[in-house]
Amino acid sequence: MEPYFQTLTLPVTAGIFFTAAVFIVLGGWRLSNIADRLADRTGIGEAITGALFLGAVTSLAGIVTSVTAAWHGSAELAVSNAIGGIAVQTLFLVIADLVYQQANLEHAAASLSNLMQGVLLVVLLSITLVATATPDFSLWSISPATPLIFLIYIYGLRMISKSRSSPMWFPRLTAETRQDKAAAGAQQENLSRLLLGLAIIAAIVGTSGWLVAQTGMAISWQTGLSESAVGAILTAVVTSLPELVTTLAAVRLGAYTLAIGGIIGGNAFDTMFAAAADIAYRNGSIYHAISNQQIFFITLTILMTSILLLGMLRREKRGIANIGFEGFLIMVLYGGAVIYLLLSGNGG
Repeated sequence: MEPYFQTLTLPVTAGIFFTAAVFIVLGGWRLSNIADRLADRTGIGEAITGALFLGAVTSLAGIVTSVTAAWHGSAELAVSNAIGGIAVQTLFLVIADLVYQQANLEHAAASLSNLMQGVLLVVLLSITLVATATPDFSLWSISPATPLIFLIYIYGLRMISKSRSSPMWFPRLTAETRQDKAAAGAQQENLSRLLLGLAIIAAIVGTSGWLVAQTGMAISWQTGLSESAVGAILTAVVTSLPELVTTLAAVRLGAYTLAIGGIIGGNAFDTMFAAAADIAYRNGSIYHAISNQQIFFITLTILMTSILLLGMLRREKRGIANIGFEGFLIMVLYGGAVIYLLLSGNGG
């Protein structure tokens, strides 16, 4: 199916694409403040708020992009956008660490919830990877891996929530550690008003995500760039901009656990992009309609997340450029992946 904007000229298509990107950024900037206040008002903590509210809403643009692309039969764009978004959002955490100069951000925001979300992310990505290697079986054009991803995500969130009320592991507190504490007067916040603000931002970000998907497919069509390159580099970066904006804003507000929780929790949520895209894709299992480039990015993202988890466990106070060994390695891996994707052209 041809994209809606295919008949427009490339400059007009690009203009719509970047206008949608601006609305995504503005929505993300406002969202961090609402999410921090919701964490204090509801009492569920910054890490869980990052996964549920911040992660879900900032991911709306991405999930709309992947589902729209899958519905139009663009399997590679759909999965590249999903997995490429997780990779670039992990890189965004390194950018936030560069902004926070007092210490390594992963050291300052030590949290059991964030560690568990990172492990959940690795599990979900691994299921996606395994699905590409299993026999091509689907029921109503839906792979068995898709409902499994949804179920494990829900169960994982339940485990993380229970660990907050009855933790069996605590990070060692240091002078640089910043604990998740509610602001004074948080219980007097109007919860309905906060939720309404969240809903309005969600609508803006979701609509912008649809525009990014449509114009992204048109740009691929008009320029001859592969869907893998457009998805993993272009649409993935743009639809992930809310995560960068909200993470930097959270660091500025001193909500460090929320900053990391928003990225890792959002990444775990983003694995469901591929699952939702599989439902929208009507030509069988989407996991068997992708190329080696998408499989490469899934494997790379598992590696990047594992390195991030090692950094969160080691809790190095300062390292290369004040970001720790994990941040440096993540930058090198992502940069190398982008170069590989651009040089590999349209090959599968």
